[in-house]
Amino acid sequence: MQDSELLHDGLALMALGMGFVFVFLTVLVVSVTLMSKLIGRFQPAPIASNTNKTTLSPAATSDQDGETLAVISAAVHRYRMARRR
Repeated sequence: MQDSELLHDGLALMALGMGFVFVFLTVLVVSVTLMSKLIGRFQPAPIASNTNKTTLSPAATSDQDGETLAVISAAVHRYRMARRR
């Protein structure tokens, strides 16, 4: 084969591969969009109710935030010490 024939075959193969990928991705996007619309139509999002909600007092929230901050600070310190070694 000559170089021009090889180049032509290579370009044809590249166009075929890119076309196949384009068609596959287009079908994938269309099918995901349709499934999303079908699910939204037949099973709407649940409505959140506020009847079972318990409220925390500001003191409990503050204590929990302080404890969370302490745990995060300890984890960051341990991570930084491990990275130095």
